[in-house]
Formats: sequence, structure tokens, C-alpha cells
Amino acid sequence: MVFRRLVSFVLCAIFAFSVSALPADEAAKKAETVEVKLKDLVLNLPKDWAASDTVSSMRLATYDIPNVEGDKEKGELAISTFGGDGGGVSANLERWVGQFDAEGREVAIKKGMVGENAYHVADISGTYQKSVGPPILRKTTAAKGYRMLGMIVQVKGKGVYFLKLTGPDATVKAQADALRTAIGAKSEGEEDYEL
Repeated sequence: MVFRRLVSFVLCAIFAFSVSALPADEAAKKAETVEVKLKDLVLNLPKDWAASDTVSSMRLATYDIPNVEGDKEKGELAISTFGGDGGGVSANLERWVGQFDAEGREVAIKKGMVGENAYHVADISGTYQKSVGPPILRKTTAAKGYRMLGMIVQVKGKGVYFLKLTGPDATVKAQADALRTAIGAKSEGEEDYEL
């Protein structure tokens, strides 16, 4: 009788722990991000990515990305959308690659799917020609040791969104998974994309 009660107690405790652990894990993940809706694009952004003033009417939103130890500057995520296809995937990827000096530049481009939505990610590092002042002036300054994660998300039947995360190499590299997670993507299963 005592043994039967002990077994019942242990089984109930294991069941209660397993049931309560799952929602706690999910709640912890939810607590680490905040849902942001920009037109037809829904993102789950890390809570420490702070919304900042959007300096261009072409942007939907801008976020400051905290710098990692050793980097003096923080990163920036700029999110935009334009009518139609925004100029095409390849043309935009080529433009982003061209924002880095050819000497010492490293480029990796991947493509993937999240549900019905296609996306492309350009991981570019080297010397970035960082915009200074209003975009119309086309003034830049060379920023060595920079990285960009440029993402093009094609929301089926809705529009094309451009997410451009730039900053010091280590700071941006540390956010690669978070940027993919923001749209529900994972690097596993992505394929190489050639320009």
C-alpha cells in the first residue's frame, strides 16, 4: 500500500513537472522577444533591440542593436519596404555587396523559406561605406571591420521587406540567429544563392 502511494506520488510529480516545464520554457522565450508588426511583416525582435528615431521617410523602423564587449559602436537595424518588388532580389543584393570595398570583402548569400514566404540573407564583411547625412547627398565614410546582414523577405501576395543590420563585425555576427529568428527562420535548410 505504501509502495503504491509512493509510485503514484512520483508519477504525479513527474507528470506535473513535465507539463509545467513546457509552458515555462515557451514563456521564457516569449519574454525575451517583443512582437512588432510593420504593415504585413510580423517580427519577433529581442527586447534589447531598442526602437530609435527613423531618420528616413523610406524606413518603416530603425532599431539600435547593443554592441558586444570590445566593439565601441552599436549596430543598427533598418527596415524598409517599397512598391512592387523593390527593384528585385538580385539587384538589391548586388547593391548591398557594393556598399563594401572590394578589397578584403567577404560575401555569403543564402536563401530559404518560412512557410510560403521566401527570404534571402546576405552576410557581408570588410570595409563598409557607411552613409553620412541624408541619403540624397550620397556621402559615405569608410568603416573598417564592419559587417552587414541584409535580409530580403518576400511576404507572399503582400510585399517585399528589407532588413539591413549593420555595425561592427562582432556585434552584427552575434545577432545572426536573432535576425533569422525575428522572421521565424533558421539557418539549417538554407541554400546558397549565386548573384
